[in-house]
Amino acid sequence: MNLDDIVSTLNATFQQPLQDGEQRKIIFWLDKDREFIEDINELSLVNAKIHILTDTNGFYTKYMLEEEDTTSHYLIYSNLDMNHEDNWLMDTFLYSQAFHADRISLLMDECNIDPSLRNVVKKYEKFFGSKERTRRLKAFDMHITSQEALELGMMSTICGLKSPDFEDVLKAVLMDSLDDNDNKYLEQFEKFFDLSVFWRYVSDRYGYEQSSPSLKTLFIHLTVSALSHAIDERHLSQVKHYIATRNRSNAMVFIDHWMNHKTDYAAYDDLADIAEREIKLADIVRQLDVQNFKTADTFEYFDRAIITFIANSLDASLEDYAEYIKLINLRRTKHFFERYRFIYEALFYTVKMFEFHKQHHSGIPQVQALDMFRAYVSDYYKMDMYYRKFYVAYDNEPDSEILKKLRMMVENLYTNWFIGELSAHWSSAVDSEMKANWSLPGVQSQNDFYRNFVGPKIRQGDRVFVVISDAFRYEVAVELAERLNTETIGTCDIQPLLGVIPSVTKLGMASLLPHKTLEIDLSGRVLVDGKPSSGLDNRNDILQGTVADSVAVHFRDLLSMNKAGRREYFKGKKLIYIYHDSIDATGDKASTEINTFKAAEDAIEEIYGIIKIIRDDLSATNIFVTADHGFVYQRDPLEESDKIEKEGIEAIETKRRYSLAKDSGERSGLLDINMDSLIVNEHHMTTYVPKATIRFKMQGAGANFVHGGASLQEIVVPLIQFKNMRSGQKHSREIVKVDVKLTNTTRKITNSLFNLTFFQTERVEDKRVPRTVKIYMVDENEAVISNEETLICDRTTDKPEERTFKVQFALKQIPYDKTKNYYLIIKDTETNVVVEQIPFTINLGIVSDFDF
Repeated sequence: MNLDDIVSTLNATFQQPLQDGEQRKIIFWLDKDREFIEDINELSLVNAKIHILTDTNGFYTKYMLEEEDTTSHYLIYSNLDMNHEDNWLMDTFLYSQAFHADRISLLMDECNIDPSLRNVVKKYEKFFGSKERTRRLKAFDMHITSQEALELGMMSTICGLKSPDFEDVLKAVLMDSLDDNDNKYLEQFEKFFDLSVFWRYVSDRYGYEQSSPSLKTLFIHLTVSALSHAIDERHLSQVKHYIATRNRSNAMVFIDHWMNHKTDYAAYDDLADIAEREIKLADIVRQLDVQNFKTADTFEYFDRAIITFIANSLDASLEDYAEYIKLINLRRTKHFFERYRFIYEALFYTVKMFEFHKQHHSGIPQVQALDMFRAYVSDYYKMDMYYRKFYVAYDNEPDSEILKKLRMMVENLYTNWFIGELSAHWSSAVDSEMKANWSLPGVQSQNDFYRNFVGPKIRQGDRVFVVISDAFRYEVAVELAERLNTETIGTCDIQPLLGVIPSVTKLGMASLLPHKTLEIDLSGRVLVDGKPSSGLDNRNDILQGTVADSVAVHFRDLLSMNKAGRREYFKGKKLIYIYHDSIDATGDKASTEINTFKAAEDAIEEIYGIIKIIRDDLSATNIFVTADHGFVYQRDPLEESDKIEKEGIEAIETKRRYSLAKDSGERSGLLDINMDSLIVNEHHMTTYVPKATIRFKMQGAGANFVHGGASLQEIVVPLIQFKNMRSGQKHSREIVKVDVKLTNTTRKITNSLFNLTFFQTERVEDKRVPRTVKIYMVDENEAVISNEETLICDRTTDKPEERTFKVQFALKQIPYDKTKNYYLIIKDTETNVVVEQIPFTINLGIVSDFDF
């Protein structure tokens, strides 16, 4: 600033209107560096007098201003320290304006830096050599009153942060590079700041003390210090020198916040891989029992070790299945779970299959057909579900060596034991009880679906929607029913129907239509009351012959309409059949049958969406979901022993799982089922079905996905009855999430490391659904002061002890005011709503280096 600029600025200031209470303007020009001492006498102002303050004229100056001349504007020039006890002009100085003409003073004014920090600003003069850096520091919009605040602001500015925070400074530095010679922020600290100050802050806050500090050893120090909260230090002797001896909880909080950041976690993961190899973590973990590291979350290797432990335990026939499930559930809230999600899911369903096998260690008993049918519906179907869910996960990680190992176990359990025993015993029961009359006492027949379920509702004037999904197996339907029960306020029940035989689309679909008679002609066509039944046009004709205001439609046509189009299309219709075929369309092709289980997952989503459309767009109340048949599917290629010759049968039609013949009589390895109880059997047809899950030998690929036979997987047909309800309607139940409560009664924290216990107050069931929460501590300004922990409250048990969660927290080791409140926050992760805010006091006394 040159002299002319100074004069111009001062004249403009003196000419400004007086403020309230001002009698005149007095401006103190403070020139501590004496830069303008030779120019002051030459200065001339338009409307103000100039007076030079010396170390001997203080009293006179006061007398002059208060007695001799009380009306003139004055510029008081001073190169003295005005902040001392003996200053006669202190009161005048305090109510007057201050003016600075030197660059440092102007910078301090611009950045709102307290005058007491002038020497600090001068020390970092290079920092202020950039207008951009100065602008960013000013943009923090804070009154800087301490050296620490100024240094933190400068480091945050260099790192391009939005607000000053050393945790973010350190993270930005580490994210750039662990190579000190290639780290742009270290380079800028050295050029425009003071690199030693950065390392001092690191030491003070995180207990990192090295004679030759480096970013790589700092990162290892932070991660190993954080790890020492989850693993006893005596197990970390090989890396003990990396563990902080003071402020250790700060390292845990720092790493936790970084790992849980929505975007920066990726950089952490990459660096953690480097540190994991550097400290030879695998060598450390191999010496430990899994219980010693089951909660450890700092490095990815812990998940690999836990997965390997469970897989090897299963392979060694160690039957601690409940503990394996607990381990898998525990890992769900850990940082690296997402990386191993599909492996964990495959492992979970493998454990469930082993657990099922243990529960049925005596084998699948040979009982009567009805008892076996009921056992499948209540229990055995789960094994089919576990097998399917395993492969849904497996197909997302097909190159995983550990999943290849698990797959061998799964196939051995499912194909060699479960399917082998179940299908053999069921075939024996069918052979002795059901060949002459295809029925089971007390079990509704698929053939009577319209007569017993749809017809009565139509006759009482209800509007009915029927969704028929081709090959929608019972166990898949159970999953859909459970979802409808938990995610909608409607009521949903599922029951089994005894499917027709052969369990094929043309007969199964026909049996679901309104009819008096079914028959099969000599060309294999299925006739409903004498009419052809294949295809939408024929089904529309049959439906409208019973209910004039009815229609049949493919689900994709329904999806292609908009809301208005749907309402117009179905206006006035009393009976609507919607046909869905994702599973069968996939499984029936040799090129896509490997995607059968993926198609089953898609089917659940699609049918759920269909029901939502029917409910919301068409205001439907009564919805049925059923299937024409189920299916048998196994992943491993079939052996020759899984196939049987079809010689000796004069067949009208033969597929892999049945042969429809105009003759009768027993055949070795086959079940001969009389069709009289299913169709008008003028042609005296018999369905021959290979026993168990054997296939007929036929040319071509595509033998893994089959249906047509008499296995439980094929002929247990699901029927879901969904009744839509509006909120507030009689018998309606709102969907509510389970509550989670803190059980500790004390609200005082006296240690930087502490445990809290939480309780899921209700079990998850029906309309009471899981809740996931994030829990952490904040100060009165909502700044997070602890690690953040996630709880997945989805326990279905009645036992309170199994709905209890013990969680460890670490506080940042900073000064706390024991007279203020701090808050435990419990936040719903789905809605981001704080469900509870619990006040605590914190009294750590002397912040300890020891966390007892």
